[in-house]
Amino acid sequence: MNRNLSNSITTWERVNSLHKGIGHLTQPLSTADRTATGWNLLREDVSLPAAVLYDEALQHNLQWMQQFIEAYGLKLAPHGKTSMTPKLFARQLQHGAWGITVATAHQALVAFEHGVDRVLMANQLIGKQNMAIVSRMLQTPGFEFFCLVDSAEQVEQVGTFFRRSGQCLNVLIELGVKGGRAGIRDEAQLASLLDTVSDWEDAIALCGIEVYEGILGREDLIDEFLQYAVSITRKLAAEQRFARAPVLLTGAGSQWYDVVASVFAAAGFDNSVEIVLRPGCYLTHDVGVYREAQVNILERNPIARQMQSVLRPALRIWAYVQSIPETERAIVALGKRDAAFDAGFPAPALHFRPGDTSPSHASPKPTSPHWTVTKMMDQHAYLRISEGDDLRVGDMLGFDISHPCLTFDKWRSLLLVNAQYDVIDVLPTYF
Repeated sequence: MNRNLSNSITTWERVNSLHKGIGHLTQPLSTADRTATGWNLLREDVSLPAAVLYDEALQHNLQWMQQFIEAYGLKLAPHGKTSMTPKLFARQLQHGAWGITVATAHQALVAFEHGVDRVLMANQLIGKQNMAIVSRMLQTPGFEFFCLVDSAEQVEQVGTFFRRSGQCLNVLIELGVKGGRAGIRDEAQLASLLDTVSDWEDAIALCGIEVYEGILGREDLIDEFLQYAVSITRKLAAEQRFARAPVLLTGAGSQWYDVVASVFAAAGFDNSVEIVLRPGCYLTHDVGVYREAQVNILERNPIARQMQSVLRPALRIWAYVQSIPETERAIVALGKRDAAFDAGFPAPALHFRPGDTSPSHASPKPTSPHWTVTKMMDQHAYLRISEGDDLRVGDMLGFDISHPCLTFDKWRSLLLVNAQYDVIDVLPTYF
């Protein structure tokens, strides 16, 4: 179902514009072309630089995470802010996701407009227009929305708005930690919040407990925090504080989801508690921070080890070598406008010379260093090479990235390719 509000721009109106990764289309895409463009990346049918998703790796990652979550008997609501790509939301839901997580009212609206019927906004809902967006979505029968609360002041604000609108807002209490971001810090804040919620029961439905554990960064501290969340859930359930059955208990970013799964599953809740995990970066994975996190997960988690496979990088940025001004430096038409650089520069993974049959690994010789990005500007990357390397102006390089969130948000459309580099779909983003 695609609700497409009146002011929405359709997918193919966007594609037929001159967007990054698409270049100049020679003619509008026909209905038949919408899933098979006839383009091939290696044949130079698209303008570079381009953000490219690999269909086989995406499919593997979708199945891997759903299998992992189901092994613990839990639910998955992947974080949509990673990609803001509704076609990827649809694939996650088709593979069994409980819902889609977002961080803002705008992101929730994007998910809603593209047929997502259950949205968990893992953030506080603040501000008149943001509340109005949620209110309009809640007018649609069957749409389910949750957001977070962590103060009496916030409860009064949302309570006032939704009482006036004659609606009831589903909320989860966010538990926080000292020095962290949002979330209640102590029992006094919790008591104040609960007292206020009771004053707004016609407009506020307390549905569960939420945490974000990644801010702690250490397994022992995370375990302690998760155990606290379990104890608070038990306590408030025993006091019949929750308006929803089953009660929601949710946590997990993309680095510690295995610890959250282990602790929450071991709590032994019956069907009266529904546990939902929210990792998002697993879908495309990367070769930086999330690859390191996955190595740690495989070391400490028996379920992940038993699966005998790993998440695969599914996102690359392809770009041309545009200049080789020095024997040990090449300039690539790829910059900060194209790829994340906050968690490490892109890493060249594949090398292709137009006219060849297939890409090769971006390592010129077994005895020489790998090509390495040493600096990035807005539209240029400095690539360290070795004298005598077989690299020419016009060669194509495929770069792995670290931190998919900040790569996705640089693109209005991404190309989905098969194993032969045929472009089988174009996936618009909605940042």
